[in-house]
Amino acid sequence: MPDGRDDASDKNRSFLDFKRREFLKKLGVIGAGAAIADWILLNADRHVNATEPNVSPTIEKIALKDGEIPRRKLGRTGVEVSALTLGGFHIGSQKDEQESIRIIQEAMDAGINFFDNAWEYNNGVSEERMGKALQGRRDKAFLMTKVCTHGRDRKVAMQQLEQSLRRLKTDRIDLWQVHEVVYDNDPEKHFAKGGVIEALEEAKRAGKVRFVGFTGHKDPAIHLKMLSYDYPFDAVQMPLNCFDSTFRSFEKLVLPELTKRGIGVIGMKSLGGSGEPIKAGVVTVQEALRYAMSLPVSTTVSGIDSMQVLQQNLNIARGFTPMNAEEMQAVRIKYATYAADGRYELYKTSKKYDGAPGREQHGFPAKEQVET
Repeated sequence: MPDGRDDASDKNRSFLDFKRREFLKKLGVIGAGAAIADWILLNADRHVNATEPNVSPTIEKIALKDGEIPRRKLGRTGVEVSALTLGGFHIGSQKDEQESIRIIQEAMDAGINFFDNAWEYNNGVSEERMGKALQGRRDKAFLMTKVCTHGRDRKVAMQQLEQSLRRLKTDRIDLWQVHEVVYDNDPEKHFAKGGVIEALEEAKRAGKVRFVGFTGHKDPAIHLKMLSYDYPFDAVQMPLNCFDSTFRSFEKLVLPELTKRGIGVIGMKSLGGSGEPIKAGVVTVQEALRYAMSLPVSTTVSGIDSMQVLQQNLNIARGFTPMNAEEMQAVRIKYATYAADGRYELYKTSKKYDGAPGREQHGFPAKEQVET
């Protein structure tokens, strides 16, 4: 005999779909998909001008001694995290595993307590190296990794979680995020019955995950579509830099919504992905990273592939003082022309930064096939 649970689930899903449509309607993105780019162009000025350009939202900081890396609250979680996060992708790129381990441990010794990773980074090598580096230090680390189903179901997600736990040599993940929400239909796939969102719930109930979130680098409207389901995400990760502020801007369109909801904000791609604007001499590391860290974010993820880069970024983060509102507006104006065509944010305008698992699940050729 039916127990009514399927009917209740369908009613709840219908209610959530209604709320999602109302939220998107309010923002002007109902039917987001092919119309996303047009909506961004039509509404960007309205959202940018909704806040005085010379007003910088307050960053809630935790008092520390001079010269230490500031700590900030991760949204409503109650957790205090370092303003700088060690990125997980680059930590698997060193030829010598011991160098990777040394970078991770030196970062922790210097005051970084937030460590990023993902199931798919370097085919699992990044998680394995981080797991070895954190042995005997796990209780001092806030450890994040990401689930990379890219539209596959809850079972695949839970299998990936078990693999991540083994690689990271831990029994819990502090923050488990849905990775790379960059395709227009990703939100529907993730929230579908039996999808990855159900895995987030299962993992939390099992005590294997403390907090959950999602990431993406493609389009602010896709982030807003994820948020329109009103799921209680603890954190959201997105590109935030001096070019983003005037081009398909996560800062102008998504950041205010996260702040309003008390969701922890994790900034990434502060140097444009692979540092292209730094290599071109357009902006310095100091100015780019300072701008990103001055936004009302909980932390900024930094890709660090050498001890030299680690030291460079630590020098910026130690005793960090945010830019004031006038300084930040001057930076936005200074780089607006460079940002206009997206050349320094190719993760928004091309598939250059889209990962192989996501490409495969959505039927796109692998990078190697595209580049040769």
